[in-house]
Amino acid sequence: MDAEIRPFRVEVADEQLADLRDRLRRTRWPERETVDDWSQGMPLSYTKELCGYWADGYDWRRTEERLNALPQFRTEVGGLDIHFLHLRSPHDRALPLVITHGWPGSIVEFLKVVGPLTDPVAYGGDPADAFDVICPSLPGFGFSGKPQAPGWGVERTAAAWSQLMARLGYDRYGAQGGDWGSAVTTELGRSDPGHLAGIHLNMPVVPPKALVLDGVTDAEQAALVSMAHYRRWESGYSKEQSTRPQTVGYGLVDSPVGQCAWIVEKFRAWTDCDGHPENVLTRDELLDNVMLYWLPATGASSARLYWESFERSVDESQAEPIVVPTGCSIFPRELVRISRRWAEQRFSDLRYWNELDRGGHFAAFEQPDRFVEEIRSFFRLVR
Repeated sequence: MDAEIRPFRVEVADEQLADLRDRLRRTRWPERETVDDWSQGMPLSYTKELCGYWADGYDWRRTEERLNALPQFRTEVGGLDIHFLHLRSPHDRALPLVITHGWPGSIVEFLKVVGPLTDPVAYGGDPADAFDVICPSLPGFGFSGKPQAPGWGVERTAAAWSQLMARLGYDRYGAQGGDWGSAVTTELGRSDPGHLAGIHLNMPVVPPKALVLDGVTDAEQAALVSMAHYRRWESGYSKEQSTRPQTVGYGLVDSPVGQCAWIVEKFRAWTDCDGHPENVLTRDELLDNVMLYWLPATGASSARLYWESFERSVDESQAEPIVVPTGCSIFPRELVRISRRWAEQRFSDLRYWNELDRGGHFAAFEQPDRFVEEIRSFFRLVR
């Protein structure tokens, strides 16, 4: 295995951007939805508006330059190239922190927070809160390699992260994640406790059998209703991706409008946006994230993580206790919002718990200042 850590730059050819614009302009559109809301999916009028801007107003080179201003690398782990950001803090005794995104997110989610985390003084903070930030792209996502054989699920990804941190020279580190990043981070807590200072989750998940249903509080009842809503109305994507990722991949890789709608619909449903994603994120930010799927053509490879991991991640593996120090930040528009007593059924050393009043599933993207403060608050307890 090649253990070399190689510098990486994003360099998208002009021809690739021209092809994207051509595909957008030649889209064969369906008829409009028969309702006046998002209940049938992303509305035709907004999809045309956003994709028209994508074709004629959006500037990828601005985002490419922003990414290339950060130290990026690739290294082979377990036979697969892993792409990651690695920002070293200018402050002594900074704690290494690996941050993991999920689907349909990317490293773009964290561009607003890596500066304050690595150099808190530059943002009015305390140098004692400094981190070295390592932000990898999941296998099959972004500019990481695409697995060519089965086996790259949550457990193997966590093992790769552990190996990556050791390769970077870190013997003790923290980990943070939401969505699939939460699953990977939790697995790190299970499989590599001797090297972890602690884990922080913004979407902690416990198996249904761990939910204590005696004396359910009003908040827990609301959480159960939310879970039922998710299963009924929001989980179709996960059923498709966990059973037939290759089938859905053809349309996602071939049609930029298809890829955009598949992702942006979730940003509307899962953010704290009062009904429209551009109330919390700019259209450039939405498209920046979509581009991390379109440019490397990861519609199928990213979906395959569900096929690899879904059943085990939501059932078997979540039955195992996590003993490392854990912090949880619960944002009000999160997909699944569990209670503290439910979390304590799995996370036996739950040292930090905070329920916030704003924010959703993409916490670092939506509420970067609050996200940073949540991470600082937990890791002050375990440094």
